[in-house]
Amino acid sequence: MRKAAYTLIGLLLVSCTSNTIYKKPENLISKDSMVLLLTDMYIASSAKNQKNKFLEQEDNYMFLVYEKYKIDTTRFDISNVYYTSQVDEYTEILKKVKRNIDSLATFYKEMKKEQDSIKRKDKILKDSVLNDKRVFKEVPEELLIERDYKELEKVK
Repeated sequence: MRKAAYTLIGLLLVSCTSNTIYKKPENLISKDSMVLLLTDMYIASSAKNQKNKFLEQEDNYMFLVYEKYKIDTTRFDISNVYYTSQVDEYTEILKKVKRNIDSLATFYKEMKKEQDSIKRKDKILKDSVLNDKRVFKEVPEELLIERDYKELEKVK
């Protein structure tokens, strides 16, 4: 009796594997477009928890992604189901998406670092102008901003 039960369970597990192969849809989104689309979708979904410049929290930015690529949810869903059935292709797509997101993160970190550096230089220059009016003679011209020239005119 036990052997029959184990055999039945084993046959049940083996027969449950899915061999579903999806046909390529007519309006399939290309791989390159899918990479860009998924990159923007991941960014939009992560932005859901952030407040915008008006300090409002938007629930869903996905509609903006669909508008940008001029597709609807049905076309995306059909393409996504097809690509997920092609595991090797989908893995390749997701690796490219990760590379895109990582490169964007690096780009924005560098940009923020550069902006912080500019703000720091501006603050140092402004503080030194307030403390010592003679500082303009010591500061190279390329570091002076138009606003600083106006302050220099006031000092003279």
